[in-house]
Amino acid sequence: MIRPWQLEFLRSAFVMESDVSDIADVDIWIEEIRSENEATIRQKPIADLDKWKLEPLSGNLSHVTGRFFTIEGITVRTNWGSVAEWDQPIIRQPEVGILGFIVKKIAGQLHFLVQAKIEPGNINLVQLSPTLQATKSNYTQAHMGTKPAFLELFTKTASSHILVDQLQSEQGARFLSKRNRNIIVEIDEDRGIELPTNFRWFTLGQLKKLLRRDNLINMDSRTVLSSISYGTGTQDVADVLKILFFENESDGKLLISALKGDQGYRDFNYILSWITALKTQYELEVRPKGLSAVREWGYYDGEYRRFDGRFFKVIGVSAQVRGREVSAWDQPMVQPTQSGLIAFLLKEIDGVIHFLVQAKLEPGNFDIIELAPTVQCLTGDFRSGKSEYYVPYLEEVLSAPSDAVLFDAHQSEEGGRFFQESNRSMLVLVDERFDVSVHGNYCWMTLGQLYRFMEFNNYLNMAARSLISCISFV
Repeated sequence: MIRPWQLEFLRSAFVMESDVSDIADVDIWIEEIRSENEATIRQKPIADLDKWKLEPLSGNLSHVTGRFFTIEGITVRTNWGSVAEWDQPIIRQPEVGILGFIVKKIAGQLHFLVQAKIEPGNINLVQLSPTLQATKSNYTQAHMGTKPAFLELFTKTASSHILVDQLQSEQGARFLSKRNRNIIVEIDEDRGIELPTNFRWFTLGQLKKLLRRDNLINMDSRTVLSSISYGTGTQDVADVLKILFFENESDGKLLISALKGDQGYRDFNYILSWITALKTQYELEVRPKGLSAVREWGYYDGEYRRFDGRFFKVIGVSAQVRGREVSAWDQPMVQPTQSGLIAFLLKEIDGVIHFLVQAKLEPGNFDIIELAPTVQCLTGDFRSGKSEYYVPYLEEVLSAPSDAVLFDAHQSEEGGRFFQESNRSMLVLVDERFDVSVHGNYCWMTLGQLYRFMEFNNYLNMAARSLISCISFV
């Protein structure tokens, strides 16, 4: 069944031009925000960070208030993969943040209220974020700054209509059991709200088009946009939608995949049993450990990193940003030592596009296993011959002909915790020669089935949700 609000999302996804905002002017708008909100971001030795301290016994890094987040060490033991035990630092931030869009009908079309936001780790400094992007420490004003704009529309929802409301995980390799509330609220068409200069309305179709640009739509926007589903329909409904939205019979295959709720190569019960079996088969033991005792890691030249310089490191950053809730602050950030790759392989099975989904274990996962893209290489060098671990289906992604690549852009990780991290994001269509039989940790799913698992929280990881947000039906 397709609900009225799902149809409105779908209609908005096909609107590429709006009298409210022209995406051709986005660069000018962003440059205006960058100029109006002068920002200075510089690296700083961790030991010199204002209001942060190294715990004398553990070596952990924490804020003097005990709020915000800490950088701690963990020891991981698992029977997953080729490495059975390792130590690493991880971000511990047990509070639940809010990531949310306000939507409203303007001239009959649903529009999303987008914020041009400066974060200290952003590539290009300014990226497009949701209407609200706030940790609990932010919106409870633990930083002694001003409240984020439009907060009351998400915390006092009696005056608005909730369309999407989910708890979703952060990156399991970097955060320990961290989750955010992903929410979309609709306000009445005749309700006027005063917009600061760094807020603008865009249709869903405009946002999908902007997602094809490198490092423009931030991670928090992507995770919320990924939560939008379009309902399920019979073949008759699909045929009607194809007539409404597509000129050619060959078009609309991704939309059909999105509408196939449980009509895929594997049914919902099979997939649920597959995930459950893997959660019982694989073990994950995560124990806290002080940073000073983490094996193969240590403080060097004002940073916390591995002896061999691999994977990622923790750096100190001093930020001054005019126009933020707090205009100046210091903080630690995670910086990768290489660019990563995330990709879904897609295949048409019985006339329906399916996604090759990987069940992936990461130390910070809330429940051992989460559904990930076919290829996810974020913490190691994925290039052939330079990786210490085997990455299934990597060559199929890297060697794909250009006409098989449906999407290819670099997308940034969240600039509030990660310093200038960008990963190549791809959707690759394989042909009939690609074997439908796959490794036991992989499963074919329709887009509709992925949307259904999204509704149950903590099933799809951040990398999968980021890629799903980039899917356009046009």
